[in-house]
Amino acid sequence: MISLADVQAARDRIAGVVRRTPLEYSHSFSEETGAEVYLKLENRQRTGAFKIRGAMNRIATLDEAARAAGVVTASAGNHAQGVALAASRAGVDATIVMPEHAPVSKVRATERYGGRVVLSGEDYDAAQARAHEIEAAEGRTYVHAFDDPDVVAGQGTIGLEILEDCPDLDTVVVAVGGGGLISGIATAIKSQRPDVRVVGVEAAGSAKLAASLRKGEPHVIDRVDTIADGIATRRVGDLTYPMIEEHVDEVVTVTDDQIALALVTLLDRTKTLAEGAGAVPLAAVLSGAFDYRPDEAIVPVISGGNVDLNALTTVIVRGLVETGRYLRIRTVLEDRPGALLGLAGVIAERDANISAIHHDRTSRDVALDDAEVEIDIETKGPEHVEELLAALREAGYEVEVLA
Repeated sequence: MISLADVQAARDRIAGVVRRTPLEYSHSFSEETGAEVYLKLENRQRTGAFKIRGAMNRIATLDEAARAAGVVTASAGNHAQGVALAASRAGVDATIVMPEHAPVSKVRATERYGGRVVLSGEDYDAAQARAHEIEAAEGRTYVHAFDDPDVVAGQGTIGLEILEDCPDLDTVVVAVGGGGLISGIATAIKSQRPDVRVVGVEAAGSAKLAASLRKGEPHVIDRVDTIADGIATRRVGDLTYPMIEEHVDEVVTVTDDQIALALVTLLDRTKTLAEGAGAVPLAAVLSGAFDYRPDEAIVPVISGGNVDLNALTTVIVRGLVETGRYLRIRTVLEDRPGALLGLAGVIAERDANISAIHHDRTSRDVALDDAEVEIDIETKGPEHVEELLAALREAGYEVEVLA
């Protein structure tokens, strides 16, 4: 268990490299929720995420022999970049094992920061196993992504900044992967302000902490499946779990659709880009995953912004669907001149814009004299979607909503 003194010592060690990130009041989210919402923007941190804090603190504590031997770690992306930069700044050789399907943008960024990347395994846990093999074979120091006291203390420096910048804080909301971030923040805050509520948020497709708390010990889930790849671990740490038990007041989950909606809303209203894991706390606030009172001062920690561009396209489309601003439909037309024009005319009359059409006359799912049509449509909100669908059906089209 780390202490407030450990977190304060970490702040002194990392001060020359790590940025103090802004805490910004959000008029938009405050108006929507009725709470006083402040965003802790760790997506503006060096390397684009909070992980540099813990990595820098851990590497700063290495003795000379360990520095000479180098370090190794496993990461889905953000910890990889943090370790690579921290090691490079300290003159320490770093090998980082990443899952085989890690986002290309995160792999390349890690290499640019000076790390040697090894791709291995389907997920974080498999990559970690390979990293430990390298640790044993090469005598390197393993820098754990979350289950290390120096790493946790480094992440806890975020909590110090939040309390200093928001002295009237009521609730802090933090995403949970392995538990290093929330353990550090909760320790820093609860040691000074035990009245502040700490809410942990998991992606529903990686909800190991909720299961662990029910069992009373860290629980390993069989698989993870979430767009929030930064928190897609199968278990919380042995070190972090008891700290979470002691300091965290509540743990909730959010769905991928809620995460996508939060990411798109954050981008739309504040022009702030977050990755899936970074949007998880805001998703919990916007979806009402936990109760809060009017005017409660809430700080969601936007932990990172390193989203892969290919993944971003998918997430944005999902978020637009959730807000009623994007619709994909399927219907069947008679294969004759003007049939497609008639369908497009109904859509245009309802002031909706077609962004893509796929017209298939050879589909085996329809009759020989019919054609299958899929259309992507830009819409203006849920009511507009319902009006458009009603108009299409009234015009005689059998419409299937695909997204």
